[in-house]
Amino acid sequence: MQLPSHSNPSLPSRTGTTGGLPQSTVPSFRLIDGELGQVQRLIEEQFAEAREPVSRLLGCANIRGGKLIRPGLVLLSYRAVRDGSFGKGTTANGAVPVTGPEGVPERTYGEGAEKSPKLRKSATSGGPATSENIRNTQYDAIRVAAIVELIHNATLLHDDVMDGGQKRRGQPTVNSLWGDETAVLLGDFLLGKAFRICADLDPEITNIIAGTAVRVCEGELRQVTERRNWQLSEPEYIAIITEKSAALFSSCCLLGGLLAGGRETQTQSLACFGLNAGIAFQITDDLLDIIGDESKTGKTLGSDIDKNKLTLAVIHLLRASDEREKSAVINSYLERVPRREKESLAEMLGRFGSLEYTRMRTQEFVAKALGALTELKEGRAKDALIETATFIGQRAS
Repeated sequence: MQLPSHSNPSLPSRTGTTGGLPQSTVPSFRLIDGELGQVQRLIEEQFAEAREPVSRLLGCANIRGGKLIRPGLVLLSYRAVRDGSFGKGTTANGAVPVTGPEGVPERTYGEGAEKSPKLRKSATSGGPATSENIRNTQYDAIRVAAIVELIHNATLLHDDVMDGGQKRRGQPTVNSLWGDETAVLLGDFLLGKAFRICADLDPEITNIIAGTAVRVCEGELRQVTERRNWQLSEPEYIAIITEKSAALFSSCCLLGGLLAGGRETQTQSLACFGLNAGIAFQITDDLLDIIGDESKTGKTLGSDIDKNKLTLAVIHLLRASDEREKSAVINSYLERVPRREKESLAEMLGRFGSLEYTRMRTQEFVAKALGALTELKEGRAKDALIETATFIGQRAS
């Protein structure tokens, strides 16, 4: 299959692949439902090329069942820049005062974010050339959205292998059905498809995508090496999840803004929004691993504790406990956690204020994300980004 070129993009129809039904369960994504349908269609076209047994395995992977949060952020960020101009709040030299989470290096605002790609000229002059430019960049945004969803699903396949996950999106995982080797290779297949779509994009866009993929792997490797480190600090934990998870959120927003022709102040603001929203998302995801309901989350829970990965609630618990209680937590709940005792761990987290603290920190990062958007002109896309961050922060309320 030949992908459409920049000069002649064959944009799919705005009707999704599901007969007009919503493409995502995220309420704020109703604004981009048509574009998300195009993303899913592009992914389906990539899968249609696969031969047996790969095509059958792709069906088992249940890749189509996700919330599409990351591609949604690409598309909403694209719209936020394309449909509006920058508002008030810049400094005298045009820079935006952007702050990130404590203990996180500045490069977390997107690999290559300090150099805005020299993409097509922003569509501001009107006329046929402007219309064609919008069509080109819009389809690039569709492709980038498909790429980040493929990368995300590849990481999920690999995560299920590392964590021994038995259920994902309400269905048995590939590793539980076909073994770890098959799951790893299928994840690699998805990465290959993502890189294939990258081939026709602007080199600086692909550089950001590749750099982000590296950072995600670095974060995962660091988390593995920090297992059973009972002295892991909160800033160290934030740095880990920034790399393994929030970096992709940040890059999604950065890329959407860049493709829409945004100025550096705009794209950095969006990258900061994505970074902090991504941190809030991962903190919440980690909390749900302890207190969540598998029938609602659709995936195997308790894997972080089983694999001795410290997350924010447990870090707070260990910090709030005295030495005797800390030893009891480590020996009884973290070293050998029988599933029947996990409810006791949740009770202890509640008693020491660890659940409340974790939810509070989540809301602080959501607030930082929303604060970054004060620079964007009011509009439906900005409202949808705000609604998305709020949705992320309420997942474990």
